[in-house]
Amino acid sequence: MNMKMTNVYFTIFHIFCWIMVIVPALIFVPENQQDDIMMFLMRLTFPLLMCILFYLNYLWLVPKYFMEHKQNVFIIVNVIVMLLFAIIVEFLMEGMHHHEIETGMVPPEEEDRPISFMLMLFVARNVFSLALSVFVATLLRLAVKWYQTETARKDIAKQKTEAELEILRNQFSPHFLLNTLNNIYALISFDSEKAQKAVLSLSAMLRQILSGSNQSSVALNTELDFLRHYIDLMKLRMTKSVKIDVNMPVANNNINVAPFIFVSLVENAFKHGVSLTEPCFISIDITSDDDKIVCEIKNTNFPKSSSDKSGHGIGLKQVAQRLNLAYSGKYEWTKGTDENNIYTSKIIIYDTQLRNN
Repeated sequence: MNMKMTNVYFTIFHIFCWIMVIVPALIFVPENQQDDIMMFLMRLTFPLLMCILFYLNYLWLVPKYFMEHKQNVFIIVNVIVMLLFAIIVEFLMEGMHHHEIETGMVPPEEEDRPISFMLMLFVARNVFSLALSVFVATLLRLAVKWYQTETARKDIAKQKTEAELEILRNQFSPHFLLNTLNNIYALISFDSEKAQKAVLSLSAMLRQILSGSNQSSVALNTELDFLRHYIDLMKLRMTKSVKIDVNMPVANNNINVAPFIFVSLVENAFKHGVSLTEPCFISIDITSDDDKIVCEIKNTNFPKSSSDKSGHGIGLKQVAQRLNLAYSGKYEWTKGTDENNIYTSKIIIYDTQLRNN
């Protein structure tokens, strides 16, 4: 909800509350007083004083003193104002009583009401009602402050997340391009036709990188197209002994995903799942429905030696960082090698924001 709509709702809330306060003074009027303007104005006095005290607190006392840890000043000013307003109201009530007698609305009393005790009792009643107005004003102002603070906190967190994602995307692109250019360089020396196809695939991928680098999410089908180009590019270097199984059916067009979230996993499978001397395979399975995206990648595992620093392991670290930034608390990631030396990485993303409504 934006701040403009929030202000509209608060304005409507204020109007509704004061209608509820003032309307009874206008409706519940004795029949013999309905045409008396003086009595009408006197009846409005107490709601108006409550209104004044409410906004005195809401606009000034609460933000200037209560929220600034000057509660003593806040209490003293409110007590003085409430006592003053309560006495004013009681004298007005007395004036209403005498006016009723003078106009014949009620028969004259034989003696006046006892002033001291009754005055204290009525003033206490008025103070209680006015204190309720102060209490509501304080709570409402604190609620508004909390909402503004929480909104600002969320905006800052969102900006921080977007900045971190942008940094990660910028880190990803050079890493990916370096590996891909090395692949093309290797192809040029023994198969120029494959090298040309690789350049075309790379060109298509770069277009997607440029279009997706400034977006927090892209259509899942767009992401799958990117992966298909990448896999086709990697296949050019593979021998027939490497079995590659890819299952990425066309996804629901309304499902989005963070861009380049899976490519590091695919890259990792090609990096660690291929051997020139032993049977090997890579299985890539990415499916989706209205509630989740499932990416499961399996491959034979041929760990690099400690002396091999290619990639420096930043690919999987980036996946972990980006999952935490984009889908914190809304994903599962299991990975590891089983007894048959098969490495499996499975990510399930649950997110109500997947659907591009």
